[in-house]
Amino acid sequence: MLSKKQNLLETLKPDGKPDRLVKQFEGTTLLPGDPVNFYVRGNRFPGMDPLVDRWGTTILWPAGEIGAIPSPDPALQVIKDVTDWRSFTKVPDLIANCSAEELWTPYLERAAQVDREDSLLMMFAPTGVFERLHFLMGFEDTLANLLLEPEAMADLSAAIGEYRYNGYKLMVENVHPDVLLSHDDWGSKVNLFMPPETWREIIKPAYVKSFNYLHDNNVIIMHHSDSFCEPILEDMIELHIDIWQGVLPQNDIVKLQKQAAGRITFMGGTDAAIVDRPDSTEAEIRAETRRACMTYGPQGHFIPCITYGGPGPIHAQVDPTMNDEIERCSAELFGN
Repeated sequence: MLSKKQNLLETLKPDGKPDRLVKQFEGTTLLPGDPVNFYVRGNRFPGMDPLVDRWGTTILWPAGEIGAIPSPDPALQVIKDVTDWRSFTKVPDLIANCSAEELWTPYLERAAQVDREDSLLMMFAPTGVFERLHFLMGFEDTLANLLLEPEAMADLSAAIGEYRYNGYKLMVENVHPDVLLSHDDWGSKVNLFMPPETWREIIKPAYVKSFNYLHDNNVIIMHHSDSFCEPILEDMIELHIDIWQGVLPQNDIVKLQKQAAGRITFMGGTDAAIVDRPDSTEAEIRAETRRACMTYGPQGHFIPCITYGGPGPIHAQVDPTMNDEIERCSAELFGN
């Protein structure tokens, strides 16, 4: 029987031979709290006072809410005119502020506790290029500016891309994680937030340098986008994304698996609206998990998982039931 790490790696290989389904984030250890993220994002927790991050975005996390969000108050919008974006925000200098050895020492001590023979060490890279854009100017202005001010948006996106490259470089040089979990939601459940051509002209180029760097340094790229990304699958593969995490069942996953032919692994497939409710029943959770496993599992390069951008559901009853049903389906699919 393969170890959790070995089974995950076999699942990712184009010609791999896993001996069972991977159970969600099994085989990885997500280690947040590195100096890059702490410097830019600050200390976030439920019930905190409004916090202004290094880009100037006001972040809210009211008590009782499941996560932090940028303030929707138009008066707090950082960039008022994208054609003059440098007058409103300054790109955080990660190299100047996050390179000191003493900043990394506590994180490296935690990383040393991860058994990397049994688990892949995964670092976190939230707030991707598109998300940073709407953190800076609001969602409506972001969508409008992508169409009305493409040159300025491409310039700002390139600056965000370079900033992310510097962050990745610091992570790799100091820690060399096995996996980098990148976040950027590019669409809704039914469509991209912009025409595919716009995404290719403005968003995609901002990822080329950083993802090439990770790929060249043998870091597995897990990119979270719980979105409808069918039209850009080939682009995601071209960007060296190894795992599309958060793939929604609103995508035609079977069709995409056949198209990809092992060049990318699909992670997700379950409908959170069905399984992750306070009143979801065991039967509902099992049925949806089984549907995903038995529909997408036979094609390979599929990891059944909740579609959120990290381990764990909102409601505690979900994971144990999902994982148990994944094991049951795995036994049927692999005959073990």
